[in-house]
Amino acid sequence: MSATIAAIASADGAGRRAVLRISGPRAAPLGAECCRTPVGDRLVLGERGAHEVEFDDGVGSLPCLAVWMPGPRSFTAEDVLELHLPGHAQLAQGALERVLLAGATLAQPGEFTRRAFENGRIDLTRAEGVLALVHSRTAAERRAAAALLAGGLDQRLAGLRASLEAVRALTEASLDFDEADTGHVPVPELRRMASQVRDGLVEALGWERARMATGSATRVVLAGAPNAGKSTLFNRLSSGRAAEASGEALVSDLAGTTRDAKRAEWRLGPSRTCDLVDTAGVMERAVDDRPGDDPDRLAEDRAARLAGAADLVVAVVDAAAPQLPALDPDGAPVLLAWNKVDLEGAGPEPTPSLLEGVGGWVRISAATGAGVKDLERAALGLIETREASATGAGIVGLGARHLRSLAEAHAGVERALEGLSLDGAPLDQVAEELRGATDALDGIAGRTTPEDLLDRIFAQFCLGK
Repeated sequence: MSATIAAIASADGAGRRAVLRISGPRAAPLGAECCRTPVGDRLVLGERGAHEVEFDDGVGSLPCLAVWMPGPRSFTAEDVLELHLPGHAQLAQGALERVLLAGATLAQPGEFTRRAFENGRIDLTRAEGVLALVHSRTAAERRAAAALLAGGLDQRLAGLRASLEAVRALTEASLDFDEADTGHVPVPELRRMASQVRDGLVEALGWERARMATGSATRVVLAGAPNAGKSTLFNRLSSGRAAEASGEALVSDLAGTTRDAKRAEWRLGPSRTCDLVDTAGVMERAVDDRPGDDPDRLAEDRAARLAGAADLVVAVVDAAAPQLPALDPDGAPVLLAWNKVDLEGAGPEPTPSLLEGVGGWVRISAATGAGVKDLERAALGLIETREASATGAGIVGLGARHLRSLAEAHAGVERALEGLSLDGAPLDQVAEELRGATDALDGIAGRTTPEDLLDRIFAQFCLGK
């Protein structure tokens, strides 16, 4: 980490300001080389503060606010200089090239946050909070990411780890004493302390599951041509499970009944729930000459946007009049629901052209419920396959890592309690179980995290973070 790194830290596109971030031992000399005071002097950086300067990008001068944050009181714990420039992409890129020519190294994705982690400014859970915040799509996801970034999980784990260390230390100390010695800690006292740690781990598991449920609910969008049976299927899947929150979908033989998106909870198996969204029917048109404010067109545009943000698209197709919706799922898997198979004239299976780009298909009757269980199993399989194949540690991946480590710690404490419940408890084995539980907690905070896992986590960050 001896190199001085630089990258554009602001979002792409037009804005009032673009931010160029520099971190490392040469941050101040780079600022002095590239910036001039209003009277033409070289910029001298001393105390923490902001300076109005002119930035020389080699072509001309740009108005610039140089924000100086000397280490270790900075995000990375290194000297950090942020250059706030006019918000134009080409101007920001020119400024970055100027800084790189002056001796900075282009930062790798997530390198600023990784330096903050490796320099002890943040633990791994907070670093993952930055990642979750960058990738958040909704207000709920942002709140969940902010809770992680603010140290909610780390604060819970700090007290648990201290208690776990205390009971382990007393257990190991008791190994050197007989029960008659004053240094021996009674087994019931060790059991009481370990039980408190176990209860705290249960609470932490509940907190993390709640954060995942709030921040990263899987979105399943029902899409299809008008009158394909989407609303009937929506009512079938969401029956009795929070459908009241948005109201049941209106079902009619008239095409185009659904305009507003309907939302409810869809439970896939005993422990997995999804946000289920019913959208307006969408027809593929060679030419769309409807006015931009046409209600049907607005509803179809909204359906297309919802499908584009889905984690799974269930394309509902009328088996008697098959037609796929004209939607772009933007990489999400598509499950074809071959609907109305109970009606006369229904085809036995989709044609090869209908199955192009589809992850699977299921025969169903939304009206009778036939095949719905098969649909649930197929949907869950596609969702889990997508999550398993996703690289790095998105929000779901981060939560899964935390839950796995918390579960390992909980299991270790449970085994320790089992040992303490036996007569003549083998305290050396109990101490080893407690040590393993401590290691599991340390893995969450990054104290014992393997380097390759760190590489995968930080590779998911964008440049400048």
